[in-house]
Parts: sequence; C-alpha cells; structure tokens
Amino acid sequence: MAMLMLRGVPIGTFDGVLFDKDGTLSHSEPHLLKLAEARIEAALDLWSTLGQSHNPELRPLLSRAFGLEDEGLHPAGTLAVAARQDNLISTATVFCLLGRSWPEALNLAEQCFDRVDQTVAKNCSASPLLTHAGRALERLQSGGLKLAVISNDTRSGIAGFLNHHGLSDRFSGCWSADDQPRKPHPAAVLQLCQRLNLTPERCVLIGDAETDLAMARHAGIGCAIGYLDGWTKQPKLPSAEHLLMDWNELEVRPTP
Repeated sequence: MAMLMLRGVPIGTFDGVLFDKDGTLSHSEPHLLKLAEARIEAALDLWSTLGQSHNPELRPLLSRAFGLEDEGLHPAGTLAVAARQDNLISTATVFCLLGRSWPEALNLAEQCFDRVDQTVAKNCSASPLLTHAGRALERLQSGGLKLAVISNDTRSGIAGFLNHHGLSDRFSGCWSADDQPRKPHPAAVLQLCQRLNLTPERCVLIGDAETDLAMARHAGIGCAIGYLDGWTKQPKLPSAEHLLMDWNELEVRPTP
C-alpha cells in the first residue's frame, strides 16, 4: 500500500498499478510506422501476383485502416491500440472492398502478415522506453506497489520488451492478446487483478488510449490516469481522472 503523488499532490492510496505498454511505457510509434509500411508493401505485392492491375485505392485504404496520418500514427487507430488479429481483419476487409471474397481476402491478409513477420517484425529490436519511464517504475515498485502490464501485444512480445529493458523483475504479471477476453473488455482488468490478488478499487490503470481508460472505469478501477506523451499526435482521453505528461510527475510515498 502506498500513497501515489501526481505533480506533488496526493491522488490516493493504492496497492497496484496496471500499465498499458505501447504508447505508455514503450515509444512504439516509429516501429509501428515501419510495420504498417511493410504490410502495405506486402499487400501491394500480393495483389499484383493475383494478376490484378494496379489499384490506386489499395494503399490509401490500408493506410486509413491502420490509422496512418500525415503527421504520424493516430493514437486511437487500429495499429496503435488493437491486437494483431484485429489488424488482420481490417486488412482483409480492405481486400473485400476491392472485390475479393471473404475467404480470399482473409487468406491474402494472413499471407501479408506472415510475410512481414518473417522479415521486418523479427528484425526489429524492442522499442525504447519512453523518457523517465524506467525510473518511475523503480520508484513505484520500491514504494510498495505491485506492477502489471495489460496490453494487446502477445505474451511473448510483452516478455521480450520487459526482458530487453531489464524490467521483468519489476512486474508481477501481465494480461496479453493471448489471454481471454482481450482488453478493452472490463473482465480483462478484473481477471488480471484476481490473478495478482489485487482489489480493482485499490489499483491504478495508466494508459494512452480512451478505450483503456473507459475499460478501467467499467471495471471499477480506483483511478484511471491518461498518459499523453507517447505519440506525435496527443490522444484525447475524456475518461481520464488525471493526465500525465512526463513520468517524472508521478511519485510514491509509502504509508505507515
């Protein structure tokens, strides 16, 4: 149990903190932009192997499906917040819009993603930590709080990220895209808390997506904090009780 302080002001006494990963702990935008471009190029190449002529709609439709914008990645777009399977479905939907049957479209999307997984995805190192996140995690754990990750990345993806940054020992558990139900279902929060022997009302959830914060509210989490500095375009987080711009703003004070 510890008192959490935001910009020097107490915001409550808690036992645990649940963190989103991409855009909250991880500076994921550069990697995700490369991933999106690789998937688009693979889709264009696969489309041409079908004997189809160049379709000028394919690239812009896929860009919109992934949430690509001129200034970067939309922080609430499919690639930023959704699981791999959701992105695969949105890709298949684009192929459907261009005239393929659903079985054909799904097969094309799976080929596209598998091709990229064998090249770009496996060759990418773990995304860097966001500024001051490592020190904040150290403060929170040392102050007596139990930490966990709740993310739509795979279990192996979460483990790889934490191992790469030497953070595995700071976290007591995680909830991933391999767990059911996936976030943003409120039961994901409730089951993670149960797994960690935490009471939701005595936990904080910190995330960069409105879906995460609304999920926290519906699950009865004691405090939902929105993190703003993970993307080029700042997210809109109306469900946040507090907003966090820099990890140095968050401190912990042990209770007697």
